[in-house]
Amino acid sequence: MSDISVTKRSVIVLFSDSKSPSSHRVRLVAKEKDIPIEVIEVDADNMPEDLLEINPYGTLPTLVDRELVLYDPQVIIEYLDERFPHPPLMSVDPISKARARQMLRQIETEWYPLVETISKSRDAAAVKIARRDLQERLVQMIPVFDHKPYFMNDDYSLVDISMSVLLWRLPSLGIELPKSAKPVVDYAEKVLSREMFMESMSDDEIDMRDVV
Repeated sequence: MSDISVTKRSVIVLFSDSKSPSSHRVRLVAKEKDIPIEVIEVDADNMPEDLLEINPYGTLPTLVDRELVLYDPQVIIEYLDERFPHPPLMSVDPISKARARQMLRQIETEWYPLVETISKSRDAAAVKIARRDLQERLVQMIPVFDHKPYFMNDDYSLVDISMSVLLWRLPSLGIELPKSAKPVVDYAEKVLSREMFMESMSDDEIDMRDVV
């Protein structure tokens, strides 16, 4: 990646962290919508200087579509959903859309950081707390998982995409759901069995469950 030249490319380019749920959900959106996208895996701890030039925050994922550079994960997935409208992954109803956006923000700002702590922190106490917190959040959502075919919706959506990449990681995070969480387990089996989910994963993500 000595010369990214991202704004010169004719295809959409995604700079992705092969282990991050934030990057994974962008890849999954692209697969679900059959978007022609070039995925470039980047070491989050060793960001290339030319990527830092287009993303001053030095964050992943970063999406480049010709002259447009996006580096907020929620903005990225909503942009892809609107630019490639079929199949739609967000309700057109303003109330449902607002609720979905609020849940997406909660997953990104509260749930994914717990995954980060469990995966990378060397503080055993912090890891234990994060693991317990994430498990409790999922258990608290049992009525929601049991209420509709998908998360808060009759149709598969961006919320399901964001939730599914987290659920995939649970075993590798050392999180086992109680028997009372059967609605969550059933939901996980439904969304993780989608063909595009498997195709969206990096090698590192596949290794999280040693899938053959």
